[in-house]
Amino acid sequence: MATLEVLKFPDPRLREISAEVKNFDAKTKAKLKKLSEDMFETMYAENGIGLAAPQVAELIRMLVIDARPRDTKGRYSIEEMSDLEKSVTQPLVIINPVILNYDGKTTFDEGCLSVPTFFETVERHKNIELQYHDVLGEKKILKTDGLLAIVIQHEMDHLDGTLFIDHLSLIKSNKIKNQIKKHGYPEKKSHEDGDEEEEREL
Repeated sequence: MATLEVLKFPDPRLREISAEVKNFDAKTKAKLKKLSEDMFETMYAENGIGLAAPQVAELIRMLVIDARPRDTKGRYSIEEMSDLEKSVTQPLVIINPVILNYDGKTTFDEGCLSVPTFFETVERHKNIELQYHDVLGEKKILKTDGLLAIVIQHEMDHLDGTLFIDHLSLIKSNKIKNQIKKHGYPEKKSHEDGDEEEEREL
C-alpha cells in the first residue's frame, strides 16, 4: 500500500467529472483493489472517514468510506451508530454509486480532506438507498442514515466536481475560497491539542 497525495482546493482537477467504471475484467479488478487499498491508507493517514478517487487524481466514480465512530483512543464504538448504519459492513468500497431513493433532511458540520481545517454546516438527505458496485464488480444496494449517509453524499459530490463549500451561501462560500487563495490553509491542530473535528473530515 502507498499513501497518495490528496488534492487541495483550488486544484482544478477537483472540478472535473469522473468516469463510470464499465469494465470489471481481471486486470481492472486488480487495479481497483490496489487503488482502494492505497485510498484507505491515505484516508486513515489523514484522519479522514471518506475519500473519493478524484481527490487523489483518479477520475473514476469510486469512493472508500469508514464512518464508524471512534472513541478518544481510536477504538470503534458502534453503539453510537443507528440500526441502519450497523446493518452496513464497513469499511466500504463504493463504485458507480447512484442514489435510488431518499427522504428527510439533516445537517452536519462537514469538513473535507481537500479543503482542510474548514468546517461548515451542510444540509443533506437524512435517509438514502444506494446502488453501487463493489470492488469485484458485483452490484449492491444499501440503505442507511446517520453519519454514513452524510459521508456517502459528501463523497459522491466529488465525482461531479463539487465541494462541500459549494453548498454554502454564495457569500460564505466566496469568503472561504478567497481566503484560501490569498492566504493558503492554516496549520491543522494535532490530536494532542484536543482537536476532535479532525476526525470528521470527509
